[in-house]
Amino acid sequence: MKVALRIKKNEEFQDIIKLKRFVACPSFALYVKPKTGKYSRFGISCGKKMGNAVVRNKIKRQCRCMLRELDSGSYRFDGILMVRQGYQKFSYQDNKKHLESMLKKVKI
Repeated sequence: MKVALRIKKNEEFQDIIKLKRFVACPSFALYVKPKTGKYSRFGISCGKKMGNAVVRNKIKRQCRCMLRELDSGSYRFDGILMVRQGYQKFSYQDNKKHLESMLKKVKI
C-alpha cells in the first residue's frame, strides 16, 4: 500500500470511526466511509494489548501487504482496519481470507 493511500491523521481516523459503519470478524474490525478522493485509502490501528512496538509494527506491515495483495485501491470506500486479539491465533493466510471476506461484505 503506497504512502499516499494511507490514512494517518487522527482527525480522519475519528471521522470514519464516528460514523459507526463497520464489519467485524475474529481478526479485524473494519470501519468504513464513502471515499472522498480518486482512490480508496486505509488506516491501520493495532492496540497495545497485541504486544510491544516490534510486534505491532510487524502486524501493521502484514496488514498493509494483505491490502496491497487484495488491490485495496479499487474499493468505493475509505477504511480503518482495527486489528483484534484474534489476529495472533490465525495464520497469515487465514487472516488474509478473513480480510477478503470482510471487504466483500461492505455495502456503501
